[in-house]
Amino acid sequence: MIHRKYQNDTLPALTAQELAHFIAFGPVVFQVARIMLKEGIFEYLRDMPQGATVGDIVRKSGLSEYAVKVLMESSLTSGTVLYRDSRYFLSKTGWFILTDPMVKVNMDFNHDINYKGMFHLDEALKEGYPAGLAELGQWNTIYEGLSQLAAGQKSSWFGFDHFYSDSAFDQALPEVFASRPSRLMDIGGNTGKWAFKCVGYDPDVRVTVVDLPGQIGMLVSQSEGRPGFDRIDTFCTDILDQSAESLPSGYDVVWMSQFLDCFSEDQVVSILSRAVKALNPDGRIYIMETVWDRQKYAAASFDLAQTSVYFTAMANGNSKMFNSEDLCRLIGAGGLEVERIVDGLGYAHSLFCCKAIKTE
Repeated sequence: MIHRKYQNDTLPALTAQELAHFIAFGPVVFQVARIMLKEGIFEYLRDMPQGATVGDIVRKSGLSEYAVKVLMESSLTSGTVLYRDSRYFLSKTGWFILTDPMVKVNMDFNHDINYKGMFHLDEALKEGYPAGLAELGQWNTIYEGLSQLAAGQKSSWFGFDHFYSDSAFDQALPEVFASRPSRLMDIGGNTGKWAFKCVGYDPDVRVTVVDLPGQIGMLVSQSEGRPGFDRIDTFCTDILDQSAESLPSGYDVVWMSQFLDCFSEDQVVSILSRAVKALNPDGRIYIMETVWDRQKYAAASFDLAQTSVYFTAMANGNSKMFNSEDLCRLIGAGGLEVERIVDGLGYAHSLFCCKAIKTE
């Protein structure tokens, strides 16, 4: 798709100029659309097939006539509403903003996590650290502070993270459990959603969740007493700390979902090199990632490429969403070879099944 879609400049000059102006006012367009959604105006227009006047919208929203005119005229020229016979109607674009759950998740994530921090993007790009993170808290990476985020921020971050990963879990389970593993290690297991999927899928499997102390604490506090928790173990570590205790060994499967994209290339190789040592001789490492060059739809590639900018400005300053060529190169450098790649899991995921390279 990279070669098909991005090789040639196909836009007419006037369309390209209009897009340039749209980008220049992108932050304004975003906030107006967010408020139209939040205040229920998009929903109201959807339910009014005959359209609504400014006065109708004023009465429905409780906003002033001035505020409604500002919102509606901005929305009209950005394409989320239509106007005829003195009445406003919801456009196709506005309908997708209202009804597409991925759009809603992305919008919340960008507003609550990224918006203020993106002001510091230039510094992050030049200095190699997440300069925008200071808008949320005083941490080296966002992962250190997840358990300390404000309630709305935490909801938006985990909502974004889980929306994408959760959509692929059920489809990944048959792939991972085809060999009937008895012990599985989940590196970067977060709140344990995958771990609980596993113990629910196979009554004999035992899962070890590996993560930072803050995430393990959230997992334990939210999970005690849940069915299957007695077969979930935890292992607290900073995966980047070379002096930390080695990962436990003897596992049939090591699983990493939306994990390696949180690290620099050198760090990815280091993590994979240590994960190999946790495997049994015939074990496998499964890496599930949203690689942007293996997407069916251009919108998915767009979303993923923009998410790389979040990693730069907000998360850690040195990672990004992979393309498959880069990820396969890093897998090889970590002592593994890719046996197969399964695309099309959930909304945007690819599953890389890897085994250790045999050495003489």
